Amino acid sequence: MLRLEGLACGYGLFRAVSELELKVPRGTITGLIGPNGAGKSSTLMCVAGHVDLQAGRIVFDEHDIGALPATERVRRGISIAPEGRRLFKDLSVNDNLRVGGLIHDASLFKADRDYVLSLFPRLGERLGSLAANLSGGEQQMLSIGRALMARPKLIMIDELSLGLMPKMVDLCYDALLRLKQDGMTILLVEQNTDRVLSVADHVCVLESGCTVWSGVSADARKDPELAAAYLGLR
Repeated sequence: MLRLEGLACGYGLFRAVSELELKVPRGTITGLIGPNGAGKSSTLMCVAGHVDLQAGRIVFDEHDIGALPATERVRRGISIAPEGRRLFKDLSVNDNLRVGGLIHDASLFKADRDYVLSLFPRLGERLGSLAANLSGGEQQMLSIGRALMARPKLIMIDELSLGLMPKMVDLCYDALLRLKQDGMTILLVEQNTDRVLSVADHVCVLESGCTVWSGVSADARKDPELAAAYLGLR
């Protein structure tokens, strides 16, 4: 569904990612992992259209979308739950979800919201609450839910488990598996490498903006040098 071919991206004269090659097969979970500052978030934001593409190609559904604005990429089926969640804190849960679905006809809102609430029943109990008053886990659920309201083909989730209690992490990962079962394609950035390896079909490991390993998740665990150097596994 998504191919990054020689991708280089960054901010002005700064290059955060260089020569990245990545394939995200349709209907799978692909994990993008590596140390802090490796370029993982920059990669997602470049695909979404919020970080400058400096070289290479972004191919989505066999179309080069590298020159398209972020709004058009959403219309084509790419959605992101960004690092830090970036919710509209002074809006209610319900209105945050409504904003996520604004590119579609209002008649679709209830059905799309009901789907999100089936994934995250806790949000159904907080529809009238301001996003600012939610717990960290609830905010992460809302960030993912808002991204799903755009009816994406590909959802990108940045730092899913960061700062969350284990129970909330479990609920979010349960939702990911449900999304995959429903045919969603997922690109996931995650610091908890053991957790992402447990659900991802494929992983790409970045360091200093460059790919150091890419392949099937099960093979990553079997590579002792990779496991020790990048995955926190022994």
